[in-house]
Amino acid sequence: MNKIVKNIKEALNLCGIKDGMTISFHHHLRNGDNVINMTVNALQELGIKNLNLCASSLFQVHSPIISAFDDETITTVESGYIGGDVGVAISNGKLKNKAVFRSHGHRPSDIKSGKIHIDVAVIAAPTSDDMGNCSGKFGKSACGSLGYAMADAQYADKVIVVTDNLVSYPLCDFSIPETQVDYVVCVDSIGDPEGIVSSTTKITRDPAGLRIAKFAVDCIKNSGLLKNGFSFQTGAGGASLAAAMYLKEIMLKENIKGSFCMGGITGYIVDMLEAGCFETLFDVQCFDLRAVESLKNNPRHKEVSAEHYASPTSKSCIADKLDVVILGATEIDTDFNVNVHTNSQGIIMGGSGGHSDVAAGSKLSIIVAPLIRARLPVIVDRVNCISTPGKTVDILVTQRGIAVNPAKKDLAERLKASGLPVFDIEALKNIAEDFSGKPEPVERGNKIIAEVLYRDGTVIDEIMNYCG
Repeated sequence: MNKIVKNIKEALNLCGIKDGMTISFHHHLRNGDNVINMTVNALQELGIKNLNLCASSLFQVHSPIISAFDDETITTVESGYIGGDVGVAISNGKLKNKAVFRSHGHRPSDIKSGKIHIDVAVIAAPTSDDMGNCSGKFGKSACGSLGYAMADAQYADKVIVVTDNLVSYPLCDFSIPETQVDYVVCVDSIGDPEGIVSSTTKITRDPAGLRIAKFAVDCIKNSGLLKNGFSFQTGAGGASLAAAMYLKEIMLKENIKGSFCMGGITGYIVDMLEAGCFETLFDVQCFDLRAVESLKNNPRHKEVSAEHYASPTSKSCIADKLDVVILGATEIDTDFNVNVHTNSQGIIMGGSGGHSDVAAGSKLSIIVAPLIRARLPVIVDRVNCISTPGKTVDILVTQRGIAVNPAKKDLAERLKASGLPVFDIEALKNIAEDFSGKPEPVERGNKIIAEVLYRDGTVIDEIMNYCG
């Protein structure tokens, strides 16, 4: 049996690619990915039209696919996150049909149920053997976990593995097994290592960011949740990394042994594992080289699928065992609804990713954000897009103070008693507006260019075209 084919175009033909199909990709190569662009270029050369591009996320590096919107090779996009020029193009109405946003947990749920039927999945694999056993932990394009690709590989009708590091059979330490793979393509480069992972992710040095991080950790400390068995997730932003640093100091000082940390893993989280702060790391995505090395070498650092991470319809998922999560926001409104899909002008520049999943699953969800960003208040009357509903958001932390969801009165009293600067969210909004003024309402078009699905499948919001 020979699964090796000479190029992506041949593999697509062997898969029976046709107009109107759904083709899927993962995003572990992030802003260094070459595979989506190579595949879309091959589809254009084949003359295939009216495709649904179902990618777990899209970045600035994928801007060449905009030409496939223009010639209607791609007429629908489904994703968890859309950034860069691709988001701008969709905001300007270049895509024929509505884009559809799903959370990282909702996506594998809909793939498994058949609500998303993937005809062809294209898996960018930093290492593969000739039968398709593949991994992200090895090779010049190593990205670590392939957790977001696992549902695609398991449930797609046809699966193509694209690699730039073909090794002898068998590759024993695989993430995706040969039993799920139809064809293997070897190319010169699946991605640019400079864009795949960073050698260093840095803690913020901004005094406001450090103050936000310290407040966030003080909230955790005084919540009553920071004790043996504690579980935690945070992001890779500067303030989030600073929060991890402060949290590590407290856990070591007070000899607190956490159970697990999860999500996108950085070297700072690896440091916490190795220092004994946590028993296990669950890794659906590596954010830097230290995390990649740890995943490869440390048996207590476990690769998990997006379904295991956060699917609301799996028999259980890790997100539902979280104590505390620290998340970001582009906007938050006075009902604690959070926007991470659009900027202040309503242009698509992101997406929920796992934001709404872990906010719903955790016991304590903390939003960290500066009170003012780009001379505009972060707190508004109504966010331009609801990404995560306010009912699942517990605390907003800014450099000027902390707001607690009114539904959490006991928590608010506990934080006030600890001496933290707790305000009503309206009061924080007024402080911001005293500095920056009240922003003008965003002018919206009359065309729905994207719908945002909550993790239960309901439409939580719609995004209109940009009129600027």
